[in-house]
Amino acid sequence: MSESRRNGDAGDPILELVRAEMARPIPAAVRAVAEAARARFGTAIQAVLFYGSCLRDGEERGRLVDLYLLAEDEAAVTPSPLRARLLRLLPPDVYHVAAAFEDRTVRAKVSVMALSTLERAVAPLTLEPYFWARFAQPTALLWAADPATADRVHRLLARAIRTLAAEVRPLLGPAVEPLALFERAFAETYRTELRAEPPERARALLAADAARYRRLGALLLAELPVPSAADRAAAERRWARRRRLGKLRSILRLAKAASTFEGGAEYLAWKIERHSGVAIRLAPWQRRYPRLAGLLLLPRLLRRGAVR
Repeated sequence: MSESRRNGDAGDPILELVRAEMARPIPAAVRAVAEAARARFGTAIQAVLFYGSCLRDGEERGRLVDLYLLAEDEAAVTPSPLRARLLRLLPPDVYHVAAAFEDRTVRAKVSVMALSTLERAVAPLTLEPYFWARFAQPTALLWAADPATADRVHRLLARAIRTLAAEVRPLLGPAVEPLALFERAFAETYRTELRAEPPERARALLAADAARYRRLGALLLAELPVPSAADRAAAERRWARRRRLGKLRSILRLAKAASTFEGGAEYLAWKIERHSGVAIRLAPWQRRYPRLAGLLLLPRLLRRGAVR
């Protein structure tokens, strides 16, 4: 008997959709860099996820593969108790990993956090939707330590999708198109982060996989009640708090990543230029001191609209 039938959720269409998506075929180049990333942390890693633009576009050449490594706990992936506590409070830690594959080098941005922390982060009513939006998008499970861990990952992704929808539904009127649910969801979550992408990015994400979001949106809207005026007012207050908290945590995450991500300053400059069109030329001292450089550059980037 399958795990889903044993657990009595064989009729959950969203969980089944997640399971099917996470089992998709993965290019060998992505698997190579994922194995290199997992080897870096050893037996502490419980699962490896692949998401982002390389997954959506089916192309990784000349780009950074986005990976999430989920560990048994924070202490297992960092030797410092202080660092482990910081990772628990402000996940994830971000690293750069490279692997040789055939005639080229494959590079990845590797985010590391505890599986249990991610399970809590996608729960309803958390004040930070950073993880909801990422894991409501297509994600592949490259590796899991055992079937029970794979099941935990499937369930947390299904929960991320449901949490995102439940928190956005009250902002919309009685009649909602399935795609409009996700367009508003991504637009709201973008507003809670410090991002280089323009507001139109949410529509571009939907267009890349419209049939998937239309199907998911229809399933979610069938589950969710029509909100009242009081529901809308309460949701607007929660999202206002998330915007205030989210921008601050985005800045703190960038500062933290500067100490772990090799070439972090160059990566951020490249990403900002790629998504906003605003070119950034880094001086040698800015490459050596990326956290200080970032703090000094931020006001200028905000004025020029490079980040929002």
